[in-house]
Amino acid sequence: MNAPAASNRPAPERPYHQSLRFELGLLAGSLAAALVSMGLGAPAAIAWPVALLPYFGRNLYYLARLSRLIRRHHRLAPPFPAGLWGEVFRTIAQYQQRARKRRKRQLRFTRRFREAAIAVPDAVVILDKQQRIQWANPAASLLLDVHWPRDDGKRFSDHLHHSPLAELIDAGEYGRALEMAPRHNRGLMLSLRVAPFGERKRQRLVVARDITKIYHINMIRRDFVANASHELRTPLTVIAGFLETLGDSPLTPENHRRPLTLMRNQTERMRSIIDDLLTLSRLEMEDQSQEVAPVDVGAEIREILHEAQALSDGRHALVAEVDEDLLLLGNLPELRSAFSNLVFNAVRHTRAGSRIRVGWRDDGRGPVFSVQDNGPGIAPEHIPRLTERFYRVDEGRSRQSGGTGLGLAIVKHVLNRHDARLITASELGQGSTFTCRFPAASGIRRPRRRTEATAVAGSA
Repeated sequence: MNAPAASNRPAPERPYHQSLRFELGLLAGSLAAALVSMGLGAPAAIAWPVALLPYFGRNLYYLARLSRLIRRHHRLAPPFPAGLWGEVFRTIAQYQQRARKRRKRQLRFTRRFREAAIAVPDAVVILDKQQRIQWANPAASLLLDVHWPRDDGKRFSDHLHHSPLAELIDAGEYGRALEMAPRHNRGLMLSLRVAPFGERKRQRLVVARDITKIYHINMIRRDFVANASHELRTPLTVIAGFLETLGDSPLTPENHRRPLTLMRNQTERMRSIIDDLLTLSRLEMEDQSQEVAPVDVGAEIREILHEAQALSDGRHALVAEVDEDLLLLGNLPELRSAFSNLVFNAVRHTRAGSRIRVGWRDDGRGPVFSVQDNGPGIAPEHIPRLTERFYRVDEGRSRQSGGTGLGLAIVKHVLNRHDARLITASELGQGSTFTCRFPAASGIRRPRRRTEATAVAGSA
């Protein structure tokens, strides 16, 4: 069967090729006219300019026309001239059409962004790269006393008169929220977050949320826990004293000694919980540590490992890799509490024969304290909640190990007060690593000594 006749037809010529043929035709006509004039006796000096004048005059006319239309921001619309100039006009018109569509999309996006920003109850402020106010939503006038366009161009930090905010923006600490009471209304408590925004991330987006109710609820909870813990401490001490007396007395019947021992153990556990609750309450009172001095972390690690050895009773292998020359600027009791909680947790929650490695070094980005074990590991869904109070991965195993469920919460608060962060990495069956990363400025070097690698007694 023969193929359709249409398949043998030549492909249609493209518009550009047609325009090029038209342009070449005009030029060829001008050259032919010059040659004819010279054949009729006209001098070449006259024949060539006269013949080519219409061709170049046409090009000059369309060039001037296009320049005028672009300068006046006119929209290019058909009919377009024939030849290559038509292609130029048509191409520019297409670019203009695409640019109009982009502008419309940008305008729609800007309008939707502003509508969304106006609708949210949080204050939203856009700053330029010099931290000057460019735009603010209506909620910003209530929460931050920033009125737009009245305050357009003012420096945001100068407007609020809150120096930690300027330091947070300058340092680029965009992951940390700043709590503050605005000057115009001290009854409010706001949580401010700053994020890079706009072209090349040079602008800043400030979002302020009203957390007054949450703040007061936390204050009530904190005061209640502190007061209740303090009041429970005295009667618990009395009970523990009587239990110890009864347990050591020769007059106590033998069948009563085991219940008394269990009661003493639970009393000690309650005392540990109360002590941890009081420690947490004290840490929550202030955001920053007040008594700051160089801390010999290497010496503290040695003492902690000796205590961990007694807790382990030889069931774990404890190894320390310590940079003895590296000191840490911080609060000694708080740092010791955080480091010991991480080490003791590793001892409590890993099986006998596990290896626990404690590290202290500067990795080039700042001081790092780490505790690594080859225990059972932690499932990924539990890791984000490990620093919550009383959160337990395995309820039965945690209670049996004697932990209070407050250790990692204390670690988190201590690190927050030292501008540090806790990084948890774990894999089931492979073990866990808890890393405390401190700011580079908090590390202090003393005269160089060798790095000590110490293996503390214990069997693998």
